Amino acid sequence: MAEAGTGDKVRQQDECLRIHKWRILHPTLSRNGKISLYLGRRDFVDHVETVDVIDGVLKVDPSELDGRKVWVQLACAFRYGREDLDVIGLSFRKDIWVQQMQIYPPVGNKGTNTPMQESLLKKAGEQGHAFAFTGYIANEADNPDEKVEKKDTCRLIIRKIQYAPDKTGPGPKADICRQFMMSDKPVHLEAALDKEIYYHGDPIVVKVKINNETNKVVKKIKITIDQTTDVVLYSADKYTKAVLNEEFGDSVNGNSTFEKEYQVTPLLANNKEKRGLALDGRLKDEDTNLASTTVILGDLTARTDVKLD
Repeated sequence: MAEAGTGDKVRQQDECLRIHKWRILHPTLSRNGKISLYLGRRDFVDHVETVDVIDGVLKVDPSELDGRKVWVQLACAFRYGREDLDVIGLSFRKDIWVQQMQIYPPVGNKGTNTPMQESLLKKAGEQGHAFAFTGYIANEADNPDEKVEKKDTCRLIIRKIQYAPDKTGPGPKADICRQFMMSDKPVHLEAALDKEIYYHGDPIVVKVKINNETNKVVKKIKITIDQTTDVVLYSADKYTKAVLNEEFGDSVNGNSTFEKEYQVTPLLANNKEKRGLALDGRLKDEDTNLASTTVILGDLTARTDVKLD
């Protein structure tokens, strides 16, 4: 989320794409019409080791500032649930980090402008001021309790996204050996995926191998896909929700082997009524998906669990 505004700490945001080669999209103004903030895009890529620079231009009309400063603020906030669920002053939102810079009056050297910024500055004229956020490093606000008049602010949601790695390893696999009561021999179960990474809507191919050395019959096979979410709100918690649970009527007789591939596809459309699921970020009313796996530097791992009941 990016904001800018007036006051001793004020915020606002607006968006723009390209002029000439860029065209403006979704401009947003403060209520008093004195501030306009333009961004070239709303999706910014997290490359794990680096993050795309958020570059934009702020247009400020200083006629009614009365000596106040203008700031641009970039904030990453975690929200659990909808805003209308906030009760008795308890907000289910937490700012993960906040970064801000003073835009007006200008301070310091702003560095080299990007081509998009140069085009926007020509449109904004002398009232335009370029800015850029790099690294998205957390910083404490100078005065986090300061109240800002809404008429002096405007806001636009942006999104940080990750692309799947180009190079991937083999699909994960796992196995288990289970001994049952009244049987001196076990059942061996192995499950493997055909690849490491799947995209939204791709069927997940699960290869199942069973070696039933007992005299019992395996009556059914069940495949479950869980979503595990690390939630940092008032404490660090981990939640696991099943997003797919399918049973198959295949049986495995005693003293026999079995091998088969199953295709399953976890979809948000099949989990609309479930609460507590993590979803990908979305802009306005566009469609979204079950949350993609977050890639952390040095920790791209896939896990397949198998279970015998």
